[in-house]
Amino acid sequence: MNPDLPDLDARLLAWMEQAAQRWDDGGPGEAAEAEFDRLARELFADQYERNIPYRRFCRARGAQPGRIPGWEEIPPVPLSAFKELTLSCDPPESAAAVFMTSGSTDPSRRGRNHHPHLRLYDASLQASFRHWFLPDRERIRLLVLNPPPAQQPHSSLAYFLGRLVDSFGAPGSAFFLDEDGLQVDRLSAALAEAERDGVAVGLLGTSFAYVHLLDALEASGASFALPAGSRLLDTGGFKGRSREVSAETLRAAFGDRLGIPDPWCVNYYGMTEISTQYYDTSLRRVWLGEDPGPRVKAVPPWARIRVVDPGTGRPVPAGERGLLVHVDLANRGSCLAVLAEDVGHLTADGFVLLGRAQGSEARGCSIALDELLAANGGRRR
Repeated sequence: MNPDLPDLDARLLAWMEQAAQRWDDGGPGEAAEAEFDRLARELFADQYERNIPYRRFCRARGAQPGRIPGWEEIPPVPLSAFKELTLSCDPPESAAAVFMTSGSTDPSRRGRNHHPHLRLYDASLQASFRHWFLPDRERIRLLVLNPPPAQQPHSSLAYFLGRLVDSFGAPGSAFFLDEDGLQVDRLSAALAEAERDGVAVGLLGTSFAYVHLLDALEASGASFALPAGSRLLDTGGFKGRSREVSAETLRAAFGDRLGIPDPWCVNYYGMTEISTQYYDTSLRRVWLGEDPGPRVKAVPPWARIRVVDPGTGRPVPAGERGLLVHVDLANRGSCLAVLAEDVGHLTADGFVLLGRAQGSEARGCSIALDELLAANGGRRR
C-alpha cells in the first residue's frame, strides 16, 4: 500500500496496477468484475459524502450509498455540469491539477476537473498506452504535434502527451507545435532523419494538427516511407473548425504521405472530465498476428461504458445507439460516473464511437443538466 496516498486512493491504485497486469496477460476475468463493483460503490460513497453538488443530485434521484444494487446504478453527471458547478471532492484550491476544457475564451465558461493528485490518472494513461499503442517495445521516439505541457498547464491533452514522452519517449522525442503553429519544416526534418536512419517513430497529435501537416506535405510534394514499426496516434475531431476530414481519409493519407499502414494508425478517445482514454484495438491485434477487425475502442479494466436512452437514462438493447456513460475508477477527485455528449453502441469487444449528440440525444443531455442544477437550487459556481 502506498503511504503517500489516502487509503482509498492507495487501494484503487494497487487494484488498477494489478488489473493492468492481468489485462496484459490475457484478461481480467470474473473476479475483477466483482472487485470493480466493490471499488466503484466504495468510491461512489466517498464522492457522495464529499462532493456536495453531486450528493444533492444523487438524493434527487433517490440514489444513496448502500441502496444501489451495483455500479450500473451510480448516477452519472452530465458533461456540461463541469462548466456550471465545482464538482470537486476536495477544496478546489488544494488540487494538484485542474484540467480545463477548451473552446471558450472565458475561463468561467470552461469545464473543470479537479485532481487531488495524478497518480491514478498516470496509472491509467500509462497502462492503456503501453497495452494498445506500444505492446512491442518499451520506448520509441515520439514526435508530438502539440505544445509541451508548460505552454498549456490546464490542458489534459498537453499533460497526457507530456507524460507519454516522459514515460515512453526514446532519445530524439520532441514537440513540434507552439504559439506560432505547427513547425512543419522542423517536423519534416525529423521524419526525414528517422527514414534515413531506419528509426521507428510514433507520432502523437490531434486530428486537426495532422490535417495541417498533410496539407503542407501535399503542397510541397513531400512524402516519407517511415521505418517498419512506426505508428501514429490521433485524437479529437473538428469541433469549431472550418474543415472536417473523415477518419478513413486521414488514415489513407497517413499511408500515402508517411508510409504508416492503416492498422498502425490508432485513434483514441478521451475527455477532460474523465481520467481514462479508450484506444482502437487494431495495432495490438495485428501485432498479435490477428485480423485487425473493425474499428472498435477497448475499455480498460478500471472503467466501464454504458449506452443509455437519452430520454429515460436506461440502458438500450445491445448493439443499439445511445448516449455514452463513463464509469471511471481513475476519476477519483470529482465524479466517477459521467454522461457524455457522445453517441455510440456497444460491441463484444468494446464500443463504437459514432459522434456528437444531436437532436433528441442532445436534449437528453440538457434534461440531465437541468435536473442537476434544480437539485442544487439553480446554483452555479
